[in-house]
Amino acid sequence: MPIWTLTAHELPLRYVWKISRNASTIKTNLVVRVAHQGWVGQGEAAPNVRYSETPALLQKQFEALQANGLANVLALADLDVLLAAHPVAHALMFALESALVHWLAAKSGQPVWQWLGVPAPTAAVPTAFSLPIMEPGAVAGFLREQQAERFQLLKIKVNQAEGLALLSEVARALPGHAVLVDGNEAWPDADSLLQFLEKAALVPGLRMQLLEQPLPAALAGDYRYLHSRTPVPLMADESVTDEADFADIARQFHGVNVKLMKAGGYRRGIELLRRTRAHGLRPMLGCMVETSLGISSALHISALAEVHDLDGFLIVRDEPFGLVRERDGLLSL
Repeated sequence: MPIWTLTAHELPLRYVWKISRNASTIKTNLVVRVAHQGWVGQGEAAPNVRYSETPALLQKQFEALQANGLANVLALADLDVLLAAHPVAHALMFALESALVHWLAAKSGQPVWQWLGVPAPTAAVPTAFSLPIMEPGAVAGFLREQQAERFQLLKIKVNQAEGLALLSEVARALPGHAVLVDGNEAWPDADSLLQFLEKAALVPGLRMQLLEQPLPAALAGDYRYLHSRTPVPLMADESVTDEADFADIARQFHGVNVKLMKAGGYRRGIELLRRTRAHGLRPMLGCMVETSLGISSALHISALAEVHDLDGFLIVRDEPFGLVRERDGLLSL
């Protein structure tokens, strides 16, 4: 029988990772490992507090799966039956499926992308680089220290109070550099966001290309109102779950940021990316704060996306796996 294990990894971060809803200096991610017949597969779980996921919860759920037959799982169909009877958090669901897929791909002698039936990733995938929320006066120094200009796209985490000041400092330090603004649901309504965008349009050197999830996901009506009025394309993140109504999402947004960790598996993530494109929306592939294990998983399906935000492993101070290399803003397995 296969041996399934779950191991917690404490990941000190290179700097304070602050977004509109929380801040942290360390993350605890978990790695699922399955070993059988000489082959090994691993998958990463990055618990997300936005969805009430914690390392302790995932550990408890994993133990319940072990008590209910996880050791008998050797195929995706087996895993589906087990998870239908014993549902778990999406982050753990992804780690389990990822580990099993990696084991199955290794057993078949195929790269993961080929086993999944998706196009091969390019040799070098450009990624956005994310700036956490910080004091505006610290922005220029942070950009220099991180050599952020090597990335084609900068993703700026903002909140309502300091968003404009942060963007102004980025534009002053790197005028004309392409920027994706990520609000993480910080604005309360459409009108306040439009006022912000009017002011942002007057910032010299600011080249805002995309705006990700500025309002809470519950405000679908506000998003529909914004859809034809925003000067910057809107990207969905928290608004899209594995059960999203894409016909409605297409009336709210212009693109979708799909995260495997949030989707709950390779298969759900691939389906979301394909549905995104089928509805005329721009597909983007994102991540949480993850090691190169999770980022390598995303790279295997990166050919399905047009925009890539896969810098989560660059935030980790002592990245433990070394499965992904970044050079000049480009990622390779």
